[in-house]
Amino acid sequence: MKRICVLGLGYIGLPTAAMFATHGFQVIGVDVNARMVARLDTGEVDLSEPGLKTLVRAALNSGNLRVVGQPEPADAFIIAVPTPITADKRADLRCVEMAARSIVPCLRSGNLVILESTVPPGTVYKVLSPILSESGLNPERDLLVAHSPERVLPGRILEELVCNDRVIGGLTPEAAEAARALYASFVQGEIHLVDATTAEMVKLMENTFRDVNIALANEFALVAESIGVNVWRAIEIANQHPRVNILRPGPGVGGHCIAVDPWFLVEAAPGPARLIADARRMNDQMPQHVADRVRAILAGTENPQVAALGLAYKADVDDARESPALTVIRWLQAAGCQVRAYDPYVKNGHLVGQVDSITAAVEGADCLLILTDHRQFKTLTPADVGDRMRRKVLADTRNALPHADWQAAGFEVYVLGGHSLSPSPDNGRMDASVEKVIE
Repeated sequence: MKRICVLGLGYIGLPTAAMFATHGFQVIGVDVNARMVARLDTGEVDLSEPGLKTLVRAALNSGNLRVVGQPEPADAFIIAVPTPITADKRADLRCVEMAARSIVPCLRSGNLVILESTVPPGTVYKVLSPILSESGLNPERDLLVAHSPERVLPGRILEELVCNDRVIGGLTPEAAEAARALYASFVQGEIHLVDATTAEMVKLMENTFRDVNIALANEFALVAESIGVNVWRAIEIANQHPRVNILRPGPGVGGHCIAVDPWFLVEAAPGPARLIADARRMNDQMPQHVADRVRAILAGTENPQVAALGLAYKADVDDARESPALTVIRWLQAAGCQVRAYDPYVKNGHLVGQVDSITAAVEGADCLLILTDHRQFKTLTPADVGDRMRRKVLADTRNALPHADWQAAGFEVYVLGGHSLSPSPDNGRMDASVEKVIE
C-alpha cells in the first residue's frame, strides 16, 4: 500500500499525513475546511506543535503530500476527524459518518480503512462497517477495516507518534495485520493487535484513568479548602508512597480526550459506569467552583475587573478545546464580572474580552486569576503587575506562583485547594492571617 488518503487535518490527521509522506508514501490530505486547505497548500500551519511546520513543509516540498477538499481513490484510508460530545453527553459521530460516506465512492476491493478517531465501543462494528458496506463491498470480506486510536500528547505529538506503543483493532485478523504493516513504516513502539472493540475500549480506559485520578485530586482540594489544609503539599507528600501517584487538581479538565472520552463509556454502559460518571461530574463542576470563589473574593467590589491568564487547557500549548479556563471566564462574565483574558498561545476570537498582552489584561484589574500554568506566567512577579491593578488580589488555580513573594508584596493570595505560607508545627493547618483559602 503506497497511496494513503487521510481525512481530517487537525491535531492528529495532519501530523499523521505528514509522517507517512516523509516515509515515502503518496498521501492525499483531505479536510472540509477550505481555508485550512488553502493555507496548508502554501505551507502555512496554524497548529502550534513543535516541529510540525517543518515536517509538513518537508512533506509538501517532497511532492508526497497533497491537500485537497475531497477524498480520492487510494490503497488505504485513515479517518481522523473530531468526535465531540452532545449537550446530553453522548458521542457526536456525525463527522465520522460524513467522512466514511465520503470515501464510499472511492472504495475498491482490498482497500484498508482505519478509524483513528476516538469513539464509543462498538462504533467500528455498528456505525463504520454499515456505512462502508454502502459501496457494495463486504467490510469483513472485501475490505480491511481497523481501529487504531491516537495516543499522543499535544506538545509532543511528533515524538509520541513514533515512539509510543500503538494498539490496532481489526474487524478481522487480516485487517489488523494490514494496519500493523502500514504503521510499522514509522512506529518504533510495540504494536499490539486486538479486535476493534477492544481497541476502542483501550483508548477510553487510558483517558478515563486520568480523569478519575484528577477527579480524586479535585475532591481532595475541596476537602482541603473545607478544613484549611494545603492540598498541594499533602499530595506531594502522599506521592512519596511507592504505590501512590495522585495527579494535580485544577479548575477542571480540558482537551479533546480526557474531558470527553469517559462519557463514551458512560454512554455504552450507563449502569456499570457509575464511578466514571461521578468523576466526570466532579471535574465538570470545578469551573463553576472557581468562578464562585472569585466572585466571593470580589464581593463588595464595584464593577469587578478580572485579569484571567490562560485559555489553553494545559500549559504551553495552543489547544483550547474543552478548556475549563473558557468555562470559568464565561461563568464570571455571566455573573457580571468584567474579564480581560490573555494567552500567549491561543489566538484571539475564543471569547469576548480576549486581549493581546498581560499588560492589557491587568490594567485596572481587581484580581489576577491564573487558569493555565504557562511557563511565561510562572515568571511573573508582583512588580510586573501590581502597580497596574486597582486591587492587589491573586487567585491561583494551578499553584503556579511563589505565593509568599506575592503576599509579601501586599497581595491577598487565594489558592485552589489552599496553600499554607505559614503552617503550624503540629498539623500543617493554614494560618488564615497569612493566606486565605478560596471558600
